[in-house]
Amino acid sequence: MALLSDAIESIVNVATAIVALLAVRWSSIPPDAGHPYGHHKAEYLSAVAEGVLIVIAALSILREAYFGYLAPKLLDAPWQGLAVNGAASLINAVWSWVLIRQGRRERSPALVADGRHLLADVISSVGVVAGVALAALTGWAMLDPALAAAVALHILWSGWGLMKESVGALMDEAVPPQMLAHIREIIATNSDGAIEVHDLRTRHAGRMMFIDFHLVVPSSMSVAAAHDICDRIERAIKAESPDTLISVHVEPEDKTNHSGIVLM
Repeated sequence: MALLSDAIESIVNVATAIVALLAVRWSSIPPDAGHPYGHHKAEYLSAVAEGVLIVIAALSILREAYFGYLAPKLLDAPWQGLAVNGAASLINAVWSWVLIRQGRRERSPALVADGRHLLADVISSVGVVAGVALAALTGWAMLDPALAAAVALHILWSGWGLMKESVGALMDEAVPPQMLAHIREIIATNSDGAIEVHDLRTRHAGRMMFIDFHLVVPSSMSVAAAHDICDRIERAIKAESPDTLISVHVEPEDKTNHSGIVLM
């Protein structure tokens, strides 16, 4: 039963990988008239869908574990099953590392979610291998459904984490504090001639990052000079984060509110 629970999760892995593939392809479609900001949030929808599939798999495993608890059976051919499970776990371990590394490099929530899902599978598989081996050696039939239930709870926690993180991004969550501090530093370094930057806001959607703020300049400054400052800030940010959309609202110095990034 513990090995069956691991197999059910592997089936879910295939389904979620297909969902992730479709989401990555959908998110790469260029902006159009109906979606002027692009299709990047498709990857978060994929991660939510993966979380739902994981939860369904966990509930089905818990159901099997319950029936196994009511009628425990001795294990049949456990060593062959453990050999297959061990080989599959090794492949999953390598592949999860590849997915997480590439997903972080490309800032792809779908790939990271799929990699983390596989990693959760590897961790639970290690516990299953150890537990089933112990059950086979000791003859404790109750260990089998207990392990299946433990795997299900682990999967359930993993699915909840995926959905929680993805829902936060769908709600236009701001970039992490470290990234925000770095953005503020870039703006301050490249805003020579301006007076102040305030109302800085950020959000992220897949590979894309969105930044908007108000730039206060001297009232006597020409439009061309203010535009040059905006271009300088934009080039500096995009040099480090190419997939960024920046909107700047230029204001005269009487709009100064002495908050945000004070430059002069």
